[in-house]
Amino acid sequence: MQDIFLGISLVIFVVLIISFAMRLLKQPLIIGYIISGIVVGPLLLNILPEGETMTTFAEMGIAFLLFIVGLHLSPKVVKEVGAISLVTAIGQVLFTVSIGFVLALAFGFTKTTSIYIAIALSFSSTIIIMKLLSDKDALEKLYGKISIGFLLVQDLIAIAILLVVSSLAGGDSISTILTTTLLKGAGLFIILVPFALYVLPKFGTFFAKSQEFLFVFAIAWGLGLAALFKYAGFSLEVGALIAGVILSLTPYSYEISSKLRPLRDFFIISFFILLGSQMAFGAVSSMIWPAIVFSCLVLIGNPLIVIFLMGRFGYSRHIGFMSGLTVAQISEFSLILIALGVKVGDISSEIVSLLTVIALFTIAGSTYMIMFSDKIYPYLANALKIFEKKGIKQRKNNSKEYKYFLLGENRIGFSIMKTFKKMHNEYVVVDYNPEIIKRLSGDGIPCIYGDISNIDFLEDLNFKKAKLIVSTIPDMETNILLLRHIRRVNKNAIVLVTAHEINETLELYNHGADYVMLSHFLGGDYMSKIIQQAKGNRAKYKEHRINQKKDLNERLKRGQKHPNNEKNR
Repeated sequence: MQDIFLGISLVIFVVLIISFAMRLLKQPLIIGYIISGIVVGPLLLNILPEGETMTTFAEMGIAFLLFIVGLHLSPKVVKEVGAISLVTAIGQVLFTVSIGFVLALAFGFTKTTSIYIAIALSFSSTIIIMKLLSDKDALEKLYGKISIGFLLVQDLIAIAILLVVSSLAGGDSISTILTTTLLKGAGLFIILVPFALYVLPKFGTFFAKSQEFLFVFAIAWGLGLAALFKYAGFSLEVGALIAGVILSLTPYSYEISSKLRPLRDFFIISFFILLGSQMAFGAVSSMIWPAIVFSCLVLIGNPLIVIFLMGRFGYSRHIGFMSGLTVAQISEFSLILIALGVKVGDISSEIVSLLTVIALFTIAGSTYMIMFSDKIYPYLANALKIFEKKGIKQRKNNSKEYKYFLLGENRIGFSIMKTFKKMHNEYVVVDYNPEIIKRLSGDGIPCIYGDISNIDFLEDLNFKKAKLIVSTIPDMETNILLLRHIRRVNKNAIVLVTAHEINETLELYNHGADYVMLSHFLGGDYMSKIIQQAKGNRAKYKEHRINQKKDLNERLKRGQKHPNNEKNR
């Protein structure tokens, strides 16, 4: 026990040193964790504790991560991005498998080996992408939701393939596999759904009275369901994810998410360390060119097919680009699949070395691409025009003159839009989500589909007669671009923009904003006004309560929910 404790302590110390270097170089810490795994692994220091300790830690990290992912994936969110996620995931997997298979054959690999390589290249890492999206505070953004959706579809495909391969290795037939899986899945469904709908809601008051018990319950629920699914022949990833989805239906999901983040962050480090320590470079020299070509397919080909498919659905090139970058690396499932292929004798151990190098290249490359995506996009924006769908959704009704513009029909924008309606103003809503535009059009609300981060689109909008322009998009560069353009074409227009940080607010004022809405402070300002108006009169609070409940019910009908503000607590 002492040796294991000493070994883990040394490993964490190495992680600290390398992470410190990554911070000085302003590089993402994920790369530092993987490099730490290489350093402490058998290739260099060889101080990684033997046995199942680190593997167990890594599995717990995966379980906690996907459990928290599930907490953010209420059925309403899945429904919101379901169609585009399903089509994009299946389309990207089919594209990568087809091209990867042809390339593998061209490099002289056998058909069986080529199939394994092609399938392994098609899966992206939900774990890594969730970490990066969380670091960028992008989980609640449109591209973040879509990315999570198609990555989860990928995971389901990957789990199904792993299940089939492992079962075939054990001598089971495909019909037996399907029958057994359906029966087990139906049994778990019959048990869990009634529990989630009728039993869990009754514990809300009890949990609220004891935060410590809520913490213990959350850990037991997440790990317990993960273990149950693993025992039933599925995977702990699926179990942990479903455990989170079930709790997402409860009012204490955000509290659980906030409490479990430190545990997730600690244990997920073990996963990246283990990944780095298992990198095998023995047979790489003879496969350097296949590794480079396959890495380019993943880093460039996968994002392009996602951008193309999303463009066909009417999404802008910017949303397609941001979403596409999330599939520019291979998954932990890829490495598991290849290891399983070696175990059953279908492929040689050299393929493991090939895939580990591809994993390192693509994980490192995609990490940088995602972290610096806002700076990369402007250089590629013009070239990506070919992927945008022209026609019905990209309507050119921009020549009409409006006096009031609302840029972004989100939570803040919903209230502003209602105010425009009450004032009977000539207003228009601009949004880059085609589903929102479809809904607004159905409600008879003037709207324009487009992305205001695109200067060409901004120039198409007619701001010359505008009196008031409100941007609810909290992206700093987009708002600066907007302010510069409006001040050039209409100096008299009043421009209100949105920010999250105080220093961003001051900079936006320097660029000519008339007022900057700090979303995190709006609630305090509004509450202060209510207190001043009420002056101790309970009837006034009742009036505000009735109006608020009416507003919230209307928002729920539109699929809106309160964002997760864990980072600001």
